[in-house]
This record gives sequence, C-alpha cells and structure tokens, in this order.
Amino acid sequence: MSTLNKPLEDLIVLGIETSCDETAVSVVRGATSILSNIIYSQIDLHTLYGGVVPEIASRKHIEKMNPCIRAALSEAQVSLKELDAIAVTYGPGLVGALLVGVSAAKALSFATGVPLVGVHHIEGHIAANYLSGEITHPFICLVASGGHSHLVLVRDFGVYEILGQTRDDAAGEAFDKVARAIGLGYPGGPKIDAAAKNGDPYAIEFPKAKIDGAPYDFSFSGLKSAVLNYVNSEKMRGDKGDRSKCHLGVQVTF
Repeated sequence: MSTLNKPLEDLIVLGIETSCDETAVSVVRGATSILSNIIYSQIDLHTLYGGVVPEIASRKHIEKMNPCIRAALSEAQVSLKELDAIAVTYGPGLVGALLVGVSAAKALSFATGVPLVGVHHIEGHIAANYLSGEITHPFICLVASGGHSHLVLVRDFGVYEILGQTRDDAAGEAFDKVARAIGLGYPGGPKIDAAAKNGDPYAIEFPKAKIDGAPYDFSFSGLKSAVLNYVNSEKMRGDKGDRSKCHLGVQVTF
C-alpha cells in the first residue's frame, strides 16, 4: 500500500517536466501504465540560435503549460478530481524553465487538494526505466544529457550509489558545441550520431572521454577541445568549410 492508502497499481499521477526546452505532461497509472504523454518540443525554435536560449524556453513553457495539461488529462480520460498525486521536476535544470512547471504544479495542487511530489531530475531519468516493467534490482543506469553524465548503481527504489560522473562537461554539451563548430547545427547529438554511421571511425584519432585512475568517471572537456582545435587547424590550412572528413570521423569511446 502507498502512503495515500491506495495500492500502487491503482495510483493515478499527473507528471510535469519543464527542466529544459520541452514542455512535457503525462498521466500514469501504477508503475507501468502510461495513459497519456504530451510533449511540446522547442527544438525548431532554438535551432535558429544554435542552442537553447533559457529566456525563450521559459516563455514557451508559460504559453504551452495549460494546453499540455488539458491535452494530457483529455487523452488519459482522467479528471483532476481523479488524480492521486501531482509530480513535478524541481531540479536540476534551467531555473526559469523549472519555475514554470513548479508554479503550475503548485497551483493545481493548491486548487484541487491533490498531494504535490517534487522529483529530482536525475532520479526521474532513472525511474523512467521502471515503465518497461522489466527492470529488477540491482541495476546500473547511465544518465546522459545536455547537462549531466552519471553512472549510477540502483540498489533498490530510491537507493542509489554514484559509480562515476563527468568531471567537467556533460556528453550532450560536448556534442552540441562540436556540432555547431563543424556546421551540423543543433541538436548536436542526433546529427553527429547519424553522420558517424557513414564515416571511418579511425579517420582521426581523438582522446577518449575517460580519466586515468578513475575508471567510471568521464571527462568530455578534453575531447571537445581536441575536436575544436582540429577544426581550427584545418581552417588555418585553407579548409573552406568542408567538414565531412571531420564529422564523419568522430568516434566517442569509453
């Protein structure tokens, strides 16, 4: 039984996520039943600027929050009165963007009397694996995003041990900055991944994103700098903008 005196499999939770540039609202029953999942992506908007602009992201969250909540409830065929809890990402993330989601969740909780649950962003990434219904403890989870890169041993629900993490830049940040430098644009991860599938993985030798003496920690700063230095060197040698030999040869290994 849950703290809400209701079996876990019967709990209906509205989840709100606004940690970066996507307004996401979902309704979930129990641990594995997704009743709705509404996502408004801002990728096309931020592509114009080569990356996420925090102020623009916050304003778009304000515009899309209520429509996304209504759509999620409608698709799930659930009313506010039927909710057992409202969950919202409270951090880490972009402060302004997080504030929009937290404010909306607090308002809904206050107006309906439905309990409010704050969710740690990284823990949310880990917990999403339970939706498959096939995860058993213990397991190791890799969390990789624009701002975070963690390797976590999950011993039980809510019991974590960080095995390793980035010492500097996150993987996503390195991908985005490199992609911008070699002319692929934003978002960098998917575009570099797609380009690398057709390239020679041994065309250019770059350092590995690992640290001697810390086998489970990452360091993407050196890798990012090596790629940017290579690109700048090619420019000085007369490269007129052809990045194919660079971006098709990038291989990130651990």
